[in-house]
Amino acid sequence: MSEAIRPYDLVIVGASFAGLVAARTAAMRGLKVAVLEAKPEAGHRVATTGILVKEAAEEIDIPHTLTRRVHGVRLYAPSHRFIDLFAPGYFFLTTDTANVLRWLSAEALRAGAKILYRARFEGADREGGLFRFRGLNIASRYILGADGARSAVARAFGLSVNEKFLTGLEIEYEGLAGADPRFLHCFLDSKLAPGYLGWVAPGPVVTQAGLAVGPGRKPDLKAFLAATEPIFGYTDARAVERRSGRIPAGGLLPRWATDGVMLVGDAAGQVSPATGGGIKLAFELGRRSAQVIADHLMDLGPPPAVALAPELPGFAIKKITRSALDLAPPNWMLDAALGLPPMRWLAQHMYFHRRGAGGVSFAEFEARLRREAQAPGGPYPKASPGA
Repeated sequence: MSEAIRPYDLVIVGASFAGLVAARTAAMRGLKVAVLEAKPEAGHRVATTGILVKEAAEEIDIPHTLTRRVHGVRLYAPSHRFIDLFAPGYFFLTTDTANVLRWLSAEALRAGAKILYRARFEGADREGGLFRFRGLNIASRYILGADGARSAVARAFGLSVNEKFLTGLEIEYEGLAGADPRFLHCFLDSKLAPGYLGWVAPGPVVTQAGLAVGPGRKPDLKAFLAATEPIFGYTDARAVERRSGRIPAGGLLPRWATDGVMLVGDAAGQVSPATGGGIKLAFELGRRSAQVIADHLMDLGPPPAVALAPELPGFAIKKITRSALDLAPPNWMLDAALGLPPMRWLAQHMYFHRRGAGGVSFAEFEARLRREAQAPGGPYPKASPGA
């Protein structure tokens, strides 16, 4: 006798940032939820740097032991001259990304969701009011695709798919002492990182060094590491893990939902075309997707896509910025521009926009960071002089 089909209200495909936040929210709203994940566990073979802007940290309270606060950005020209950028009261969080995903999965389980690992989505057929999943003994009333930039859910249901990507490579180091931990170190270089940038990001456990390039280009991580070796001293550190990934860069997809099915996160193109940032939106829209699905299934609410559409970002300006970045201006131009006020303003706007705290002047905040960097036994090593 065959085993009875296990029915769920909502099946989420992908134990991603968006998928796990959605699972937790939907379960707390009273839905019977399952998450399908092809990997053996949520933190396996992470493909993202996992840097959070402050607003993402305000969406989801992540345990402080899994994060490290970084207050500024050190932006380098191709010649390695640099400027330091920050906004009073603002910070970024570098993360122990694999363990953040494990913590999110534990939170989803604690809320009542079920996570089915080593369960690959191979399609689903609609029969009456239920989707029956091929190769799995489960069915659901609704499907949420949170399965990344090359979403199988999108392909299975004829939704739009991402076609424009940034391609990134990264390596993690233990004992990389040369990276001033007050800063995200970002490198402009149209030869090494055309269309995007390189980075060195001090994290709570390891330091991440990598680069991404614009659509149609191939990253050369070895060349980037060789060029920045004199600054950071990678050869004195221990490489512990390598990763690669593709980041959607085309903006929100035109067809991200159909009857009974919706995409969220990278699967829906909910990623900034300019910066590649998507975790904040994954947290926000993962939660909101679960809320509108629960409203629809439990409380006679409108179709989830109708309810969510007004809240989605348009990315109009960021698409223009992406087009400009894809031009990859020559390095001599980047070197000449870095020290000029217009370039500083543009960089400050890109990284911080209008963020920051009132009641603290820029000069006061700068002086405080300098004192902390130079204090004996303080949290930061003494910074080397800039441009």
